[in-house]
Amino acid sequence: MKENELKTMRSSFKLMEERRIELMQDPRINKLQERVKNIRKESVKKIPAMVETARENFKNNGMEFLYAEDSHQALDLIYDLIKNEKIVAKSKSNTLNELGLSDYLKKKKIHLVETDLGDRIIQLKVDDNKPSHPIGPALHLKVDKIAEIISESLKVKVKADPRAIMELVRSNVLEELKSCKIGITGANSVAAEDGSLIMVHNEGNISLLSLMDTHIVVVGVDKLVETIEDAISVVKLETAYATGTALPSYINVISGPSKTADIEKKLLEDMYGARKVVVIMLDNGRQEALEECLWCIGCGSCIVSCPVYNVLGNEFGYRGYLGGRGVAMSRFLQDEETSISSGLYMCTLCGLCTLECPVNTPTNEIMEKIRKESKNTGFSPKEHLKIFKSIKKKGSPF
Repeated sequence: MKENELKTMRSSFKLMEERRIELMQDPRINKLQERVKNIRKESVKKIPAMVETARENFKNNGMEFLYAEDSHQALDLIYDLIKNEKIVAKSKSNTLNELGLSDYLKKKKIHLVETDLGDRIIQLKVDDNKPSHPIGPALHLKVDKIAEIISESLKVKVKADPRAIMELVRSNVLEELKSCKIGITGANSVAAEDGSLIMVHNEGNISLLSLMDTHIVVVGVDKLVETIEDAISVVKLETAYATGTALPSYINVISGPSKTADIEKKLLEDMYGARKVVVIMLDNGRQEALEECLWCIGCGSCIVSCPVYNVLGNEFGYRGYLGGRGVAMSRFLQDEETSISSGLYMCTLCGLCTLECPVNTPTNEIMEKIRKESKNTGFSPKEHLKIFKSIKKKGSPF
């Protein structure tokens, strides 16, 4: 990232931190934090059983359930559902970023519309368009730069004013959505026993996508919890730590396609919402990962305090999974080489991320374990190997 972008990002992080300081002292949040810690720790131990429970209950609720072992299979499943479309729309989703869906659809010549404002700004940026925060992808861009990006991409001059930019992007996206029949989203939490998907958002865009003819939800197996009560607890805590507010504007609970029984109690489908809801549950190395890696609830609190991330920005992380936890996950989502190139040896192991994490994910300990495994299998930075050989031969690293 450029120095001016890093400066803007750090300024945005400071505002985020200030907004949540008071909320973090609220006894209700502290109580919720303890509950969610237990939910996440217990849930990741039961993933195989919960996948089967979810499979059965999604089908009982009238949804189609598909399972993808890896990213290639997930992309094939998505393409099979949308291959006859010229345009599809999506919401913000780290899981979809993980798959590289945007680049994949570009190669397939299917136009993708990002509906989240931050993601849309990043999408319209010609180069270096990686996000800087999971809930604020464009936090590293100043308003005048955003106005320049929007003006050049949409061929309409917009002044450097947040509301003017928002209104122009909104009208542009809504115009594009007129041609869309398929909406693709992620989910923040999944209730296996209820067969329900829980999604949080402030912009209302997920509501729009869930009303399209087909709603495709791609979600990792790590998002599974047992009940809808557990899932709501998880997303409430995620919102508090991510935004500094007690609740988001919207919490969508989706448990099936649109239907009504208002005429003689006879069930009719296709009222206002989706005719078809398809859940694609993704493993992609998650069940091989260290359990602690899967506790994460996706709030992004860790990178706000991370000294390395504040210096390097999104160079430290893997796709939408930013910072140390993203680096750790890349080892299992991809391979050892990817974890090294994502920043495995950049981490200072200071543990600030764990202190800031609502579920106390021990990222520094995870990084140490992965470093040890990488060294034992021959994957370590060439510079380290050179120093090691020099010490062994000369008794000095120089």
